[in-house]
Amino acid sequence: MKKLFALLLALCLLVPMAMAEETTLQVNWADLESVVTDAGLEGSFVTFDEIAVTMWLPAQLQSLELTDEYRESGYIGYFIDEEQTAAVAVVYVDVSGMTLEEYAEMLPDLGASEIAHLMINDIPALRYQLPENDTLNITFATDAGCFLEFTFYPLSTEGAAEVWTVVIASIQPE
Repeated sequence: MKKLFALLLALCLLVPMAMAEETTLQVNWADLESVVTDAGLEGSFVTFDEIAVTMWLPAQLQSLELTDEYRESGYIGYFIDEEQTAAVAVVYVDVSGMTLEEYAEMLPDLGASEIAHLMINDIPALRYQLPENDTLNITFATDAGCFLEFTFYPLSTEGAAEVWTVVIASIQPE
């Protein structure tokens, strides 16, 4: 229990910074990996071969088999718990070279809030919330002119922001 408390405390220190608008926050898996291990949290890394990216997911999230329709829409991964109360979607979208800055300017018109620029494992990213959907979203721009977007649901459940912070900090090149 003490280890879990230590993890939550460490994450609580990161989350307010990550939630502030116009903040550039540096998040690295190396900073959290030992805390996660010491807390005894179970999970494993998944790899997205299409984009050579890996991320850690809690053990309760299981991969769903994607339909052709989802794949055509850009989904490369979808993970959900047994009760269908928590999920992570990973989408790869052609945005014709739009920059993260241009996207950040559009987001308020889409209902987004808490928009912030991040550095996740030394990769520039954009973080925003969609309160209407109760989601936290992380977007990366790729060299191919596409966006790689991670959507985390829900955000409002107690402790969710801390868990999603750990998962976000784990996103890194393979």
